[in-house]
Amino acid sequence: MKNMALLIDTNVVLDFVLKRELFHEASSTVMDLCIKNKVRGYLAAHSLTNVFYITRKDIDLEGRKEIIRIFCKHFRIASINRVNIMRVLDGANFKDLEDSLQIECAYAKNVDYIITRDAKGFVDSKIPAITPEDFLAIWSGQGAC
Repeated sequence: MKNMALLIDTNVVLDFVLKRELFHEASSTVMDLCIKNKVRGYLAAHSLTNVFYITRKDIDLEGRKEIIRIFCKHFRIASINRVNIMRVLDGANFKDLEDSLQIECAYAKNVDYIITRDAKGFVDSKIPAITPEDFLAIWSGQGAC
């Protein structure tokens, strides 16, 4: 079977890190597939800074630093540069900077899916944006789980 590649959106990372009740189980399973190298997991570099900032009220500094270290150890990091940002800003379909940068990272890494809980933010993406639950259904349908 092809080694699938996934770009994990910030909201899924936050579901995993903060153990958000309704979303943690599926997010955790997807993250675990990435950590165990059953799929190639990518995180956009700006997702790491967003997670570090957003979790500041729930997780102390050392805990947040350790989370970022773990992500850097187990995920490939997709970076953004000036060219990517300008391409996003000048794009005809621009609506949201963060989502557009996620799409840009997904294109750059040629992933199979963007894993998100906000698929409506990715309607202009040529790469399918699906929920963790939908990805797990695809994954298990291939006999991969």
